[in-house]
Amino acid sequence: MAKQNILVLHRRFRGPDYTIGKLYWQNGSKEVYICDILEDTVRNKLVSNLNNFVKVFGKTAIPYGTYEIVRSYSNRFKRNLPLLLNVPHFEGVRIHAGNTADDTEGCLLPGFNRVKGKVVDSRKAFKDLDDRIVKWLKTGKVYIQIVD
Repeated sequence: MAKQNILVLHRRFRGPDYTIGKLYWQNGSKEVYICDILEDTVRNKLVSNLNNFVKVFGKTAIPYGTYEIVRSYSNRFKRNLPLLLNVPHFEGVRIHAGNTADDTEGCLLPGFNRVKGKVVDSRKAFKDLDDRIVKWLKTGKVYIQIVD
């Protein structure tokens, strides 16, 4: 039986152009902290009625929900990166390094929130997270659940 690894992103701080969350790995009944995540601002919490979802290209956090993660080649970054599948109203949502909301364009940026509205040490945090995802994908599927 294939194993499922679940990441849980708890959104915590919302600024006018960014959202900061804490990313955990769900290990049985407990959550193990991995890093912080920077993404664009949450514009609408609607989940059940995505027809009313407010989206601004490159400036909107993805909708709450659970998404499968795969790794595939990114033409933009010229290498394999984690990709979230079937995100409503979004295409190409990846996990990659970056430090500010200007770097996100709807993607998730791992790092550590030591500066308001930003993450630092993003390359290190990304490498750790990506290494985990690569390992987990060898034995099963990986999902990310985005919650409040």
